[in-house]
Amino acid sequence: MYLHAGNNKNIKISDIVGIFDTDTATISKITKQYLSGCEKRGETVNISYELPKAFVLTAESGCSSQNKNMVYFSQLSVKTLCQRADDPLK
Repeated sequence: MYLHAGNNKNIKISDIVGIFDTDTATISKITKQYLSGCEKRGETVNISYELPKAFVLTAESGCSSQNKNMVYFSQLSVKTLCQRADDPLK
C-alpha cells in the first residue's frame, strides 16, 4: 500500500518511519541538525511549493545492503497524512 502525500507523490507505507509536524519537530536542535544533514546529502524532497506542514521520514530498503533514508516535506497536515495512511483508498 502507498500513502498519497500530496502533488501526485506516493510513498510506500512499509518504508515510513514516522510522520512529523514541522512546527513542533523543528524546535529541537537535534532535529534541525538531522534535517540539515539530510538536505546536504540530497535526501530531502519538497513535494509542494507551499510552506510544509509535515515531513515524512522513510527508510527505503532496496537490493543493496544499505537503506536509503529520505525526508519528504508535504503541505498536508500530520492528521491528514495519518488518516490517509490508515485508509490509503481515501
